Amino acid sequence: MYRSLLASFGLITALAGAPASGGGVLRGNPAAGAAIYDRCVACHTFTYDRTGPKHCGLLGRRAGSEPGFAYSDAMRQSKLVWDERTLNRFLADPLKVIPGTSMTYAGVKDDQERADLIAYLTQRSEAPECK
Repeated sequence: MYRSLLASFGLITALAGAPASGGGVLRGNPAAGAAIYDRCVACHTFTYDRTGPKHCGLLGRRAGSEPGFAYSDAMRQSKLVWDERTLNRFLADPLKVIPGTSMTYAGVKDDQERADLIAYLTQRSEAPECK
């Protein structure tokens, strides 16, 4: 409900920014993030599991906890909860943040691209197919 309220006031993009390396906050652009998400679709969708788990319900979910998906032990034991900050860290370098994860993607190195991707993931989490 909180995210729905924020989205209705157009605030979700402002809150979905990822920390910049200089300590500031980057504002994510969900439209730009949609193009970046194209890199993810080989393994992920929003509504069903593929090689990687589905992304509906990602925000606020404990890493490695989506029912029915066969996560690595490292992911299940990570104790991360996905929010904008943990996603920012993980997406920058998945293998560094969770050594032993089966997600072998090298990461999204560009700060702005990560902010855009996180803004898109946040926005899509509010879509009807994710309810």
